[in-house]
Amino acid sequence: MSALGFDTSNYTASAAWTDGRRDDGERSILSVRRGERGIRQSEGVFMHVKLLPELFERLSKRINLNEVRSVGVSTRPRSKEGSYMPVFLVGEGFGRAVSASLGVPLYSFSHQDGHIMAGIYSSGAFRLLNGDFISVHISGGTTEILKSRYECLGFRNTILGATKDISAGQFIDRIGVALGLDFPAGAELERLSKDASDAVKLPVSVDGCFMSFSGPETKTSRMIKDADRADIAAGVIKNVADALVKTINNAIKETKIHDVLIVGGVASNGAIRNALSKELDGEVYFAEPSYSTDNAVGTACLARLAHGEE
Repeated sequence: MSALGFDTSNYTASAAWTDGRRDDGERSILSVRRGERGIRQSEGVFMHVKLLPELFERLSKRINLNEVRSVGVSTRPRSKEGSYMPVFLVGEGFGRAVSASLGVPLYSFSHQDGHIMAGIYSSGAFRLLNGDFISVHISGGTTEILKSRYECLGFRNTILGATKDISAGQFIDRIGVALGLDFPAGAELERLSKDASDAVKLPVSVDGCFMSFSGPETKTSRMIKDADRADIAAGVIKNVADALVKTINNAIKETKIHDVLIVGGVASNGAIRNALSKELDGEVYFAEPSYSTDNAVGTACLARLAHGEE
C-alpha cells in the first residue's frame, strides 16, 4: 500500500507518493525576485495556495489513489516547542482535505524529519531506523548536527551542534546574490567555483560542535570588488566544507556514534559531499542529490511507517 506526502517549506511546494520501494512527486520552487535574498511569509503562503493544488493534480494522474492508505504532511520546521512558520499551514490544510476525501488517516511531521527520512530512503540506510545516529541538516535555513533516533511519529532529535549565527545555506546564498547570481544560489555558485584557479582563503570559525559563518561572510563581502568571482565561489564552498568536517568529527568523538547521515539542500553540493565523504571519521550516508533539496518524499515515507507499513 502507498502514502502521500505534502510539504510547503519557505521556498518549495511539493507533493509526493511512495509505496516504500518506488516514489513519484511534483515540486516547484517559489519565485524570488532577482537581487532579493528571500521572500516574505505572506508571499510564500500565497504562492503555496496557488501551486499545491496544481502539483497534486499532476501527480494524481500518475498514481492510483485507491491504494493510498495514509497521508503525511509537514506542519512545522523542526520537532521542538515553538517551531512555527505560516507557510506550513497551507500544506497542513491541503493534507487534511485530501486525507478526509480519501478516508485515510493524516500524520503530521516536521520539515526536518522529512529531510532525514528522505536521506534514509534515498541512501538505502534503513538500518539507521533501529538506533541512534548523527544526522546533519544543512540547508538555506538550518545548519544543525543532531543525535537522532526514530520513533513512531518521526525522530527524536537532540542538538549536538549548530551554527551560532547564519546558516551555511544563508552564507552561500548571500554571497551568491552579491556576485549577481539568482536566489537560491547554491547550484550556480557550485558551477562558478569549478572555474576557480585559486580559491580565496577564509577563516574557519569552529567551537566544538558549533560553527559560525558571519565572520567569513563579512570577509568575503569585502573581497567581491577585487577578487575573481570563481575564486570567491570556491573559497565559500571550501569554508563551509571545512567547518562541517571539523564540527561533525567533534560530534562523532563526543558521542562515539559513527553512523552519520547528511541531508538538506546544501548536501547536494558536490564539493562539500566529496570533502565530507573523505574526511569524516565515520560511516557516512548522503541523501541522493534529488532528495537533498526540499521535497515531500520523506514525509510520505514517514506516513507509511506511522501507519504500520514496512
